Amino acid sequence: MKPALILLHGALGAIQHFDSIASVLEDQYDVHRFNLHGHGGTPLPETPLRIEGFTAQLIDYIRQHHLAPAAVFGYSMGGYVAMQAAIQAPDTIARILTLGTKFDWTPDVAAKEARQLNADFLRDKAPAFVSQLAEFHGAAAWEPLLPATVGLMEALGERPLLTPETVAAVEAPVRLMVGDRDHMVSIEETLGIFRNLPNGSMVVLPETKHPIEKVNKAVLIWEIRSFMTL
Repeated sequence: MKPALILLHGALGAIQHFDSIASVLEDQYDVHRFNLHGHGGTPLPETPLRIEGFTAQLIDYIRQHHLAPAAVFGYSMGGYVAMQAAIQAPDTIARILTLGTKFDWTPDVAAKEARQLNADFLRDKAPAFVSQLAEFHGAAAWEPLLPATVGLMEALGERPLLTPETVAAVEAPVRLMVGDRDHMVSIEETLGIFRNLPNGSMVVLPETKHPIEKVNKAVLIWEIRSFMTL
């Protein structure tokens, strides 16, 4: 039986982000991927988007599909959710590999990120990104997802869940990956979390920016296979 591997997308992402690697990984793993609430055409919940809700969704998915303990590759916010799940329900997580996960959340950082999530701003400055959002989430759904995501970031800015103190409770092996040209996530903030993980390691990917579509797929697949092989 192949080991289970969950691919967890980031904020404003969807399962399509993994199309180019899922098919390659399926020869070695039982690959699972699902859209977090409000993403990929799923309806926004009545309650605000929060990391806590996404974490509960991941834990429920693992238990409902009898995958525990599962290996999780989390891109960006997906990595944050996976690590929070390892704290809340350690029995559900075997190991975690993250890529481009931001840990340094403050009100100022949240405000900076939120300024870039304005629909009119994106239409003007990033039309290709808008087209992707419409494709991933639906022509009528991508705009409401923006303020919902802003609210999530603001909540993290006010009360970050993953800190050097809280990650000390993560028992599962964790490998943090960050690109050396990632303008959203710094090597320094990643290093600060790595140093407090009981069973952690860290990789800096060369010539790598934040968007997952800019990541060298061969390198990413190698890292997943290397770390997730139990």
